[in-house]
Amino acid sequence: MRQVVAAVLEREGKILIGQRRQGQSHALEWEFPGGKVEPGETPQQALARELEEELGIRDASGDEILRYDYSYPDKPPIALIFFRVRSWEGDPRHLNYSEMRWERPERLGDYRFVAGDERFLREFPILLE
Repeated sequence: MRQVVAAVLEREGKILIGQRRQGQSHALEWEFPGGKVEPGETPQQALARELEEELGIRDASGDEILRYDYSYPDKPPIALIFFRVRSWEGDPRHLNYSEMRWERPERLGDYRFVAGDERFLREFPILLE
Protein backbone atom coordinates (compact mmCIF):
# COMPACT_ATOMS: atom_id res chain seq x y z
CA MET A 1 0.00 0.00 0.00
CA ARG A 2 1.30 3.43 -0.93
CA GLN A 3 2.17 5.67 2.02
CA VAL A 4 1.47 9.41 1.98
CA VAL A 5 2.78 11.83 4.61
CA ALA A 6 1.02 15.00 5.75
CA ALA A 7 2.61 17.75 7.84
CA VAL A 8 0.78 19.68 10.52
CA LEU A 9 3.17 22.64 10.78
CA GLU A 10 2.58 24.73 13.90
CA ARG A 11 3.69 28.29 14.57
CA GLU A 12 2.33 30.71 17.17
CA GLY A 13 -0.81 28.65 17.75
CA LYS A 14 -1.65 28.39 14.04
CA ILE A 15 -1.43 25.57 11.50
CA LEU A 16 -0.25 25.89 7.90
CA ILE A 17 -2.66 24.77 5.17
CA GLY A 18 -2.35 24.97 1.40
CA GLN A 19 -4.91 25.25 -1.38
CA ARG A 20 -4.33 22.96 -4.34
CA ARG A 21 -3.93 24.65 -7.72
CA GLN A 22 -6.44 24.75 -10.53
CA GLY A 23 -5.78 21.82 -12.86
CA GLN A 24 -4.54 19.48 -10.10
CA SER A 25 -6.64 16.63 -8.78
CA HIS A 26 -8.83 17.97 -5.96
CA ALA A 27 -8.35 21.47 -7.40
CA LEU A 28 -8.86 24.38 -5.00
CA GLU A 29 -9.38 22.09 -2.02
CA TRP A 30 -7.22 22.62 1.06
CA GLU A 31 -4.72 20.16 2.49
CA PHE A 32 -1.80 19.75 4.83
CA PRO A 33 1.54 19.85 2.96
CA GLY A 34 3.14 16.52 2.17
CA GLY A 35 3.15 13.78 -0.42
CA LYS A 36 4.05 10.23 -1.37
CA VAL A 37 6.76 8.19 0.29
CA GLU A 38 9.16 7.09 -2.45
CA PRO A 39 10.71 3.59 -2.59
CA GLY A 40 13.63 3.33 -0.15
CA GLU A 41 12.45 6.31 1.94
CA THR A 42 11.12 6.29 5.46
CA PRO A 43 8.03 8.39 6.13
CA GLN A 44 10.22 10.84 8.09
CA GLN A 45 12.60 11.21 5.11
CA ALA A 46 9.64 11.73 2.76
CA LEU A 47 8.27 14.40 5.09
CA ALA A 48 11.51 16.39 4.99
CA ARG A 49 11.86 16.01 1.19
CA GLU A 50 8.24 16.92 0.43
CA LEU A 51 8.34 20.01 2.65
CA GLU A 52 11.51 21.19 0.97
CA GLU A 53 9.94 20.66 -2.49
CA GLU A 54 6.54 22.18 -1.64
CA LEU A 55 7.45 24.92 0.84
CA GLY A 56 11.17 25.54 0.43
CA ILE A 57 11.91 24.70 4.08
CA ARG A 58 14.77 22.47 5.22
CA ASP A 59 15.41 19.97 7.98
CA ALA A 60 11.74 19.61 8.92
CA SER A 61 11.06 16.93 11.47
CA GLY A 62 8.12 15.89 13.55
CA ASP A 63 6.34 13.20 15.49
CA GLU A 64 3.75 10.91 13.98
CA ILE A 65 0.35 11.68 15.50
CA LEU A 66 -2.11 9.67 13.40
CA ARG A 67 -2.08 7.01 10.69
CA TYR A 68 -5.01 5.48 8.82
CA ASP A 69 -5.91 3.94 5.47
CA TYR A 70 -8.04 5.83 2.97
CA SER A 71 -9.37 5.09 -0.51
CA TYR A 72 -10.32 7.77 -3.00
CA PRO A 73 -12.91 6.55 -5.54
CA ASP A 74 -11.40 4.47 -8.35
CA LYS A 75 -7.90 4.57 -6.81
CA PRO A 76 -5.92 2.05 -4.75
CA PRO A 77 -5.96 2.63 -0.98
CA ILE A 78 -3.24 4.72 0.64
CA ALA A 79 -1.87 4.88 4.17
CA LEU A 80 -2.05 8.50 5.38
CA ILE A 81 0.55 9.39 8.00
CA PHE A 82 0.19 12.72 9.81
CA PHE A 83 3.16 14.36 11.53
CA ARG A 84 3.14 17.23 14.00
CA VAL A 85 5.98 19.47 12.80
CA ARG A 86 7.36 22.18 15.05
CA SER A 87 10.94 22.38 13.80
CA TRP A 88 12.29 23.47 10.41
CA GLU A 89 14.69 25.94 8.80
CA GLY A 90 13.54 28.75 6.53
CA ASP A 91 10.24 30.47 5.89
CA PRO A 92 7.52 28.44 4.15
CA ARG A 93 6.69 29.69 0.64
CA HIS A 94 3.89 28.41 -1.56
CA LEU A 95 5.90 26.79 -4.32
CA ASN A 96 3.18 24.24 -5.03
CA TYR A 97 -0.06 25.92 -3.92
CA SER A 98 -2.36 28.60 -5.24
CA GLU A 99 -2.63 29.94 -1.68
CA MET A 100 -1.35 29.19 1.82
CA ARG A 101 -2.65 30.30 5.19
CA TRP A 102 -1.65 30.05 8.80
CA GLU A 103 -4.98 29.30 10.47
CA ARG A 104 -6.19 28.77 14.02
CA PRO A 105 -7.10 25.11 14.63
CA GLU A 106 -10.71 25.94 15.50
CA ARG A 107 -11.16 27.58 12.07
CA LEU A 108 -9.98 24.61 9.96
CA GLY A 109 -13.57 23.36 9.69
CA ASP A 110 -14.38 26.48 7.65
CA TYR A 111 -12.28 25.18 4.73
CA ARG A 112 -13.08 22.53 2.12
CA PHE A 113 -10.31 19.97 2.62
CA VAL A 114 -9.44 16.97 0.46
CA ALA A 115 -11.58 14.00 1.52
CA GLY A 116 -8.60 12.03 2.84
CA ASP A 117 -7.99 14.66 5.54
CA GLU A 118 -11.55 14.60 6.93
CA ARG A 119 -10.90 11.95 9.58
CA PHE A 120 -7.85 13.86 10.78
CA LEU A 121 -9.91 17.06 11.03
CA ARG A 122 -12.46 15.25 13.23
CA GLU A 123 -9.79 13.84 15.55
CA PHE A 124 -7.05 16.51 15.59
CA PRO A 125 -8.24 18.61 18.54
CA ILE A 126 -7.45 15.66 20.82
CA LEU A 127 -4.22 14.83 18.99
CA LEU A 128 -2.74 18.32 19.40
CA GLU A 129 -3.32 18.65 23.15
